[in-house]
Amino acid sequence: MTNPILSDWTTPFEIAPFDTIADTDFAPALDAALQAHNAQIAAIADNPDAPSFANTVEALEAAGEQLDKVLSVFFTVAGADSNPAREELQRDFSPKLAAHFSGISSNKALFQRVAELWDRKDDLNLTDEQARVLMLTHRGFVRAGAALTGDADARMQEIKARLASLGTSFTQNLLADEREWFMDLSEDDLEGLPDFVVDAARAAGQEKGVDGPVVTLSRSIIVPFLQFSPRRDLREVAYKAWTARGANGGKTDNRENAAEILSLRQERAKLLGYDNFAAYKLETEMARTPDKVRDLLMQVWEPAKARADADAEILTQMMQADGVNGPLAAWDWRYYAEKRRKAEHDLDEAALKPYLQLDRMIEAAFACANRLFGLEFGPLDVPLYHPDCRAWEVTRNGQHIAVFIGDYFARGSKRSGAWCSAMRSQAKFPKVQAPVVINVCNFAKGDPALLSYDDARTLFHEFGHALHQMLSDVTYESISGTSVARDFVELPSQLYEHWLEVPEVLAEFATHAETGAPMPQDMLDKVLKAANFDQGFQTVEYVASALVDLEFHDGEAPADPMAKQAKVLEGLGMPPAIGMRHATPHFAHVFAGDGYSSGYYSYMWSEVMDADAFAAFEEAGGAFDPARAKALEENILSTGGSREAEDLYLAFRGRLPGVEALLKGRGLVA
Repeated sequence: MTNPILSDWTTPFEIAPFDTIADTDFAPALDAALQAHNAQIAAIADNPDAPSFANTVEALEAAGEQLDKVLSVFFTVAGADSNPAREELQRDFSPKLAAHFSGISSNKALFQRVAELWDRKDDLNLTDEQARVLMLTHRGFVRAGAALTGDADARMQEIKARLASLGTSFTQNLLADEREWFMDLSEDDLEGLPDFVVDAARAAGQEKGVDGPVVTLSRSIIVPFLQFSPRRDLREVAYKAWTARGANGGKTDNRENAAEILSLRQERAKLLGYDNFAAYKLETEMARTPDKVRDLLMQVWEPAKARADADAEILTQMMQADGVNGPLAAWDWRYYAEKRRKAEHDLDEAALKPYLQLDRMIEAAFACANRLFGLEFGPLDVPLYHPDCRAWEVTRNGQHIAVFIGDYFARGSKRSGAWCSAMRSQAKFPKVQAPVVINVCNFAKGDPALLSYDDARTLFHEFGHALHQMLSDVTYESISGTSVARDFVELPSQLYEHWLEVPEVLAEFATHAETGAPMPQDMLDKVLKAANFDQGFQTVEYVASALVDLEFHDGEAPADPMAKQAKVLEGLGMPPAIGMRHATPHFAHVFAGDGYSSGYYSYMWSEVMDADAFAAFEEAGGAFDPARAKALEENILSTGGSREAEDLYLAFRGRLPGVEALLKGRGLVA
């Protein structure tokens, strides 16, 4: 019987046939795909013909189609709908995949062919895109250790395999802690909570098989609980559980994992001739050096901390007026900030939420993409990996552009956070393929599902990533879509958030769940006016995390990451009532893999650009200016990694931005 993962997919638009795939199919499919890919690599490396761009670089681009299919399906379900079988498979697969890709990057015959082409690059008559792919291929081999020999080469393979296993363990420990903890609430404990929080708590209780409402560690439940519960004792229990993820002792504790990961990264960087891991990692980013990252973060830290300190004094006075003595604690901040927001802006999130229906916000994201880029979205009835998922065909002028899948609701089988991934990336070589793109979020279920304003921004953010994938128009998959510098990849996503705040978008799509009435003008005005509320808190918790990440990697690896974290925060003068957005034991961005290691700053680096990029629209004909939209698509959204990020931004804007637009956008300057 043919394995459904490896067979030809005869589904609409060749979407993975999720309804025919069983967990038992993954391991044999992976083994067969690895074997096929190894044979392809051997044929390229051992080709008796002189190396050419076609028989070496393009051959590498074309290889591994089966492996791409297996991994796209497996990692989609492992992240968004895990179970014990999939977790065990992930533990088995990670060292196997690390060894496989390590074997390719350390294949001396293959590297020799690439290096020979690199040496002759000026004589190869390559297109600009081909020259870029050759450069990236050669650089990728060198940075992976292809030029290492002997003991150094062997040690590099060991390090990569161990890092892959540690990253998987880190993720699964975190998921276990998030899945297993919940706090029962009595009917009395619900007092003071808005209906949407009560509904979410009851739905979470049903999912946990409990007869009654519960608070879980899903951000979509715990944050509103911390915002609205008048029960300080319960807020403290919930907050401490939330921030203790990965640091509870026992088999799911991530602290030793983090220490070993940092040590191995440093050793890897030294083997490649770098002073430290941050120097290695940032070499290929827009920022280039740790000092430039630190400079940006500190320019933002000072005004953000000043704002947070001033806010803390106000919140402390509010707390003491409630008869609570002593200092403001981290489990108090959101509660009193919400009270303050209601008082100062007369903006009540419980009153706001019915206007932010999930379905209407999806429509809003689609409508903006239609006005900006001419995209149309038609519902697709296809089998997907979970009943919560939905799919749409994306077209322009009647032509198929992409398939978009949305998986929006929190559940115990899904890791926390929100992300965008491509199950298939756009390419024209070796054949034309349209992308299949997924947005995964963790919103609370409801009937109808209602979002917080932050949730709505998250939806627009991830859809910005999706547009980067869907509008990609390059030849080679390796530079398609979001295959760009890490500190550039957040530009399209953060830029797209701005369209949520365009008054005419909210006026059309922010309609009441029960009455259908549009958001009243005075509420709309308050929403926009309050958009920067509590930015001191939000900026401090983010920048602290980014600076800890940088200091972990810029220098010798700390033997005790928790002590290092404490030292960095003390040096910054971290406000005591604000925690890091991601403390070390649950800092999955940095420890689940290399993606954002030394790179968590990249959201802020991109924000410097997104504030400036949206200003370009406002300076032209407004948020939907057609000339600016065309320039954005032609120079950024369609180009993938075909040119240096800095060149792409210059082509769009004509200059590079300073930090002023960001500080102004966050309301951190007068």
